[in-house]
Amino acid sequence: MELTHGGDWAGYRAKFGRDALDFSANVSPLGLPEGVALAIVNALPTADRYPDPLCRELRQKLSASENVHENQILCGNGAADLIFRLVLAKKPRRTLLPAPTFAEYASALKTVGCEVEYFFLKEENDFEITEELLSALHETIDMVFLCQPNNPTGQIVTSDFLEKLLKKCRACHATPVIDECFLDFLPEHESRTAKHFLAQFPELVILKAFTKLYAMAGVRLGYVLSGDEKLLENMREAGQPWAVSSLAQAAGVAALDETEYADRVRSLIARERPRMIASLRSLGLRVLDGQANFLLFKAPEDFGERLKEKGAVVRGCANYPGLDNTWYRTAVRTPEENEKLLKIMREVLK
Repeated sequence: MELTHGGDWAGYRAKFGRDALDFSANVSPLGLPEGVALAIVNALPTADRYPDPLCRELRQKLSASENVHENQILCGNGAADLIFRLVLAKKPRRTLLPAPTFAEYASALKTVGCEVEYFFLKEENDFEITEELLSALHETIDMVFLCQPNNPTGQIVTSDFLEKLLKKCRACHATPVIDECFLDFLPEHESRTAKHFLAQFPELVILKAFTKLYAMAGVRLGYVLSGDEKLLENMREAGQPWAVSSLAQAAGVAALDETEYADRVRSLIARERPRMIASLRSLGLRVLDGQANFLLFKAPEDFGERLKEKGAVVRGCANYPGLDNTWYRTAVRTPEENEKLLKIMREVLK
């Protein structure tokens, strides 16, 4: 079975008998912070007990970090778990999705028989999300997902646009869902977040995760912010009660103290992203000016398979609605790793 999402290191190892230079998953290139690793080890004696189903300590720490009341926070087994819980709790009938965007939204929506209405972004505009999306939002839509920055394009919208979207959602009685799992990679993340709208729009749902910024993809930890406490309760009841392990909860508490680590990650990505853009373009590839820790680019159809044969993996984007098999997404990692990938790309494209 070949999985279509990124980060399938085990599948590559099973096929090729070795590990790949993996640029298909967009997690911090600095690895798990030492403080988080130590917290997991120190939490091992609690592994024989059921974890706190309400994640009390973690939510209290998140409340201080995010400056929201802890009753407005729900933790889950990664953001994907919370997407499925949200859909199960709300059971929307028709949802609006920009395309291309994160595939798990549609996967979750299909489990409840929801009709997905795609608003296809224009390639000639680098798949930028514009106010045309608002015109596609009408009375029959009861949920809207917006990824900020958008995965896989890296495009980001302004706070003014977010406010217009929230007002339109309220007028149409649609639930707005803003996915900010990659937003914390941006130095200006605090000014870009939709958190500032929670008091005015309690129906807003914001998705966040420790997975990306703190390199905790294998730990599995995400959370939701919303002023709709009844919705959060329904989401909690929509899945199994012990969604977050005691080890993951301890890791999350420790990660919130890793402010210096987070700043180093942001600085690294801010330096390396423009270098990667320039280097990829020097290879004759079309590259979008994304704002995240990944880049969307266009290459020959067989580029991904040829790259795998040489020992490197990027994310093929053919399964994203609105893209075909000439589109690929690469992570932005350390200078040394980036140069290794570029060297292999040069060999493939010569």
